[in-house]
Amino acid sequence: MNLNDFRSKLASLADDNYREFTMKGIPCERPFIGVRMPEIRRLVSKIPPENFQEFLDFSPVAFEEVLARGMVVSRLPYDKVMRYFDSQVSFIDNWCSCDSFVTELRPLVRKHLAEFLDLKIEGLLRTSDEFKVRVGLVMLLNFYVEFDYLFLIFDRVEGLAEREEYYIKMAVARLIAECFIKFPDETFGFLKKTGLSKWTFNKAISKICDSRRVLPEVKEELRGMKK
Repeated sequence: MNLNDFRSKLASLADDNYREFTMKGIPCERPFIGVRMPEIRRLVSKIPPENFQEFLDFSPVAFEEVLARGMVVSRLPYDKVMRYFDSQVSFIDNWCSCDSFVTELRPLVRKHLAEFLDLKIEGLLRTSDEFKVRVGLVMLLNFYVEFDYLFLIFDRVEGLAEREEYYIKMAVARLIAECFIKFPDETFGFLKKTGLSKWTFNKAISKICDSRRVLPEVKEELRGMKK
């Protein structure tokens, strides 16, 4: 399947009702075709490796094309993933494209934690772009909530304390909640001294309290810490 075939098949799978539903939940300036994720993944699986370059050289237009290109990038050898990672991130302008791309990368990142952190994530967290920062945070959330990285996470989150973009604040809240669930004592200490904004701090506590893995008495104490 080449690029033209792929785009034609993608268009043939368009579902107007699903497109309208998706547009309501994913703020994005790109046009939506209205194709479900499993269908996109199924089409991508039919692209032969010798045709990958055509997709990598293509600048996606529709929301679903961004998802598909991310899936193609995730199927590359490690050195090529590192080469095309930045270009894929540059196309991400919504939470779904971000989270989908990170999920697709899971098997590869797990094998190269240090390299992704040093060569990609650290740079993303320092950018001014909302969704580049979010990609970095969602990668930390998905792959790095381990004791060896815990205090690095706290430091990087603290460095984002003044960021007011909604999707950065939500990602920070989710990340802190996951840290608390896995490492409650250490994260409790972080929460007692952090300079996070009132909104982000309170949202992190709300997300912690949503977890069934946190004891009721701990939730009560946390609720008492809300600003």
